Order: sequence, then structure tokens, then C-alpha cells
Amino acid sequence: MSELATDSTSPTPAKPQPVPSALTQPYWDAARRGQLVLQQCSACATIRHYPRLLCAHCHSADAHWTPASGRGHIHSWTVCHHVFHPGFAADVPYVLVTVDLQEGVRALGRWRGNKLAIGLPVRGCFEAMGDVAQLVFSPEPSQDNS
Repeated sequence: MSELATDSTSPTPAKPQPVPSALTQPYWDAARRGQLVLQQCSACATIRHYPRLLCAHCHSADAHWTPASGRGHIHSWTVCHHVFHPGFAADVPYVLVTVDLQEGVRALGRWRGNKLAIGLPVRGCFEAMGDVAQLVFSPEPSQDNS
């Protein structure tokens, strides 16, 4: 069984980057601009996230992108202690939150705060990560506990 090199003189490997597809490119383009967008079915107006080819409600393939508030409430979270990729070694432990967005879908992102609670009001924004941006959540200013 091979082991990861632990030589402190070795540069830290880069974090893996998302590879946008034709389906997800509009999401990543908006993320780079600091804007959260969600797919919306053009036939029945159902919001969907993550991007999909078909609407789960009416099975239409017609969709457009609509701006989202980025606001919601914490549904759940997990504290990541295991390094699944060497590029994240310096980050552990880190917290990932699942957020119920006001638009009616859930999103996953990094947590930028201290105290966590189910139902805590949060706001999402994007942080640069290489050539893309990652979704991060923090407490709403009225709930600021960071």
C-alpha cells in the first residue's frame, strides 16, 4: 500500500478544481462574478439545484438561470477531519453546511463562522478558489457569531 509523501519541502498539491460542463458553465460564470444563480424550469417555474438536464417536476428540458438571494437556514452540517485530497491538508478540520435556501432548494458550502445551529439564518457568497469560486456561508449579520 502506498502512502502520501510527507516531506515538508514538497510543495502542497493544488486543490482539485471543478471542471465546468455545458450544463454547469452558467453557474460557474456567475460564481466568478460573485452571484449565485439557480436553474429554473421554463415550463413550470420549478427551481432546481444542482443543475440538471430535466425538470424533476414536469420533465421539461427547457430551463433558464435566475439570480438567487443566497439567504437561507442551516439544515445540517459536517465537520471534515479526514484529508480526502492532499490539497486540503492545511484546511482540516473544516465545516461544510447544507443550507435550505429561500428559493426552496438546498445548497452545500463551506462555513465561515463559529457557532452552528440547525435553523440558523445564513447568507452565502463566493470566495475565489483558483480559477473558480466556491460557495461559502456565514451567519446573517443580525445573527453574527463569528
